[in-house]
Amino acid sequence: MTDLVTPTKVAPLEAAQAAALDRDGYLLLRGAVPEAWRESLRAAFDAGVGPPEQWAVARGAGWRHALLDLDPVVQATCRLPPLLGAAARMLDGPFFLSQVEGREPLPGQGHQVLHRDGAGRKVVSALVFLDAYTPDNGATRVVPRPLDQGEPDETLSLTLSGEAGDILVFDADLLHGATLNRSGARRRSLLLSFVPEVHRASDDACRAIRSVRMDTSEVFVP
Repeated sequence: MTDLVTPTKVAPLEAAQAAALDRDGYLLLRGAVPEAWRESLRAAFDAGVGPPEQWAVARGAGWRHALLDLDPVVQATCRLPPLLGAAARMLDGPFFLSQVEGREPLPGQGHQVLHRDGAGRKVVSALVFLDAYTPDNGATRVVPRPLDQGEPDETLSLTLSGEAGDILVFDADLLHGATLNRSGARRRSLLLSFVPEVHRASDDACRAIRSVRMDTSEVFVP
């Protein structure tokens, strides 16, 4: 654990949420972001959209990207108790907030093949939705853990729908992917990741190429 940092204790999830997360590998936290914060988050997203050179490494085409990890409301959102509780449930040990940025599929863009982000590492990802999300504007689809046969299979995927303020938190090794933004409606989100404390050195080594500016020293413990 990082020297001289007093860990932040995380409250556990409610029993029903914990059981669903254990079973499915993901949890959709409906209305988790306070309504009073949502317009500030959308403003932070739009203010963080800038020229490609603001990123150390070029971002993928077909998406709008926002650099917003220093915004205080963004930081508070990343620390909402149910979100931290879900991360603590999956990581089962000390962890830290590694990264947060904004992403939005452009009209007619955004489709991703089903994939896993974890690459064998124990990482938790989350999407904080700032706009309503549906199968028409690029909503995320997932393959629940009980249906995962190892290889990507679109017939097993479930496309999620909901409202601004929902948070999808999931095991980064869960098969998932965005869908095509067919309608062109806005679908802004915060994409963030929690990483076990034991991986801090390797994570810090690539901060610059990930354009991480925020302080990541806070340690969370279940």
